[in-house]
Amino acid sequence: MPDLTGKIRKSRPRAGGCGLCLEPVAAAGAWGVARPFRYCRQAMHKTLIVTNDFPPRPGGIQAFLHNMALRLDPDRIVVYASTWKHSAEGREATAAFDAEQPFQVVRDRTTMLLPTPRVTRRAVGLLREHGCESVWFGAAAPLGLMGPALRRAGARRIVATTHGHEAGWAQLPAARQLLRRIGEGTDTLTYLGEYTRSRIASAVTDRAAARMTQLPPGVDEKTFHPGSGGAQVRARLGLTDRPVVVCVSRLVPRKGQDTLIEAMPRILAAVPDAVLLIVGGGPYEADLRALATATGVAGSVVFTGAVPWSELPAHYGAGDVFAMPCRTRRGGLDVEGLGIVYLEASATGLPVVAGDSGGAPDAVLDGETGWVVRGGAPDDAADRIVALLLDPALRERMGAAGRAWVEEKWRWDLLAERLRALL
Repeated sequence: MPDLTGKIRKSRPRAGGCGLCLEPVAAAGAWGVARPFRYCRQAMHKTLIVTNDFPPRPGGIQAFLHNMALRLDPDRIVVYASTWKHSAEGREATAAFDAEQPFQVVRDRTTMLLPTPRVTRRAVGLLREHGCESVWFGAAAPLGLMGPALRRAGARRIVATTHGHEAGWAQLPAARQLLRRIGEGTDTLTYLGEYTRSRIASAVTDRAAARMTQLPPGVDEKTFHPGSGGAQVRARLGLTDRPVVVCVSRLVPRKGQDTLIEAMPRILAAVPDAVLLIVGGGPYEADLRALATATGVAGSVVFTGAVPWSELPAHYGAGDVFAMPCRTRRGGLDVEGLGIVYLEASATGLPVVAGDSGGAPDAVLDGETGWVVRGGAPDDAADRIVALLLDPALRERMGAAGRAWVEEKWRWDLLAERLRALL
């Protein structure tokens, strides 16, 4: 679980500002680091954020929503979220996390928010109690079905954010009907990238599709940067002088760690001292370890297991190349929504090799910041990785291009401004 020590306080008024901007206090392992903002427009009304996906529950959507929330005026938002887990450990972690936040977090008694009559009544009550005029559903499906009830209760603006799972819903007849209702009950559906937009737009009305707006997660370029401590990780793992291919992700079949292991014989034939560094934990770890042994490359594959969030930048920095050749599974129901890890790697100055699943190609400028390969094709991944390992100038050029792209297009402050405009 990520470290929960991040703190935020209000700053003194700045020239030309409203005095409500956030000023970060540095703390290792914070979920997000806020940048100064002016909140003049946001200060006009309050927003109710309704979500199942909020820390301390770990995950990419959770980090996305929390980083966005940190960049809104804390006095003008209320978060209504599910409880992480009912165990003593879960309750303690949740209480500690909520106490650290600069905004109010209201926890439902359940570990999974669903648009039931009881949850809808609670959301309506919070909207009225706190005088909220706008609502942001952190994930459109299924909680966006509460949109009409919140509209009747006084919400003037309703925004629902879609992720990879809504793109999967768009392929199922019954779920398509629910997405259609969600689209009609909200003012704006946001999407991660072109892949998710095209899938979801096909399931909603033309009117709802025309109102869709892109709102991807961002990258903290001050946290993920070249020189983030990779040398220390290399030294600790005994990899100081070896070419390192790093993959940072949950260990599940879709992510393609198995493809990388299967690519290792071809990589080692060209770069004999190369090593694959697999960072992360998950249910697929035992299978991956067995595959490395069966493939004969166990001595060239290092598993770190789950690492604290605060150590992720250094683990990216331990690599020479970042690779995650993700693939689409289950007939399109198990698909990559975007792949923020590619952008975090780019921010760290690494060239990336991405799979072609879903929206993953949206996180790579193919041929500029890295390459997109067929998911599940070990030879394709190996050839691109070898080309990068054997060409330091190419690695440096693609890594620098990736860093510049993140700074220009993917910073949290830019994307939070887009959300504030929607609310």
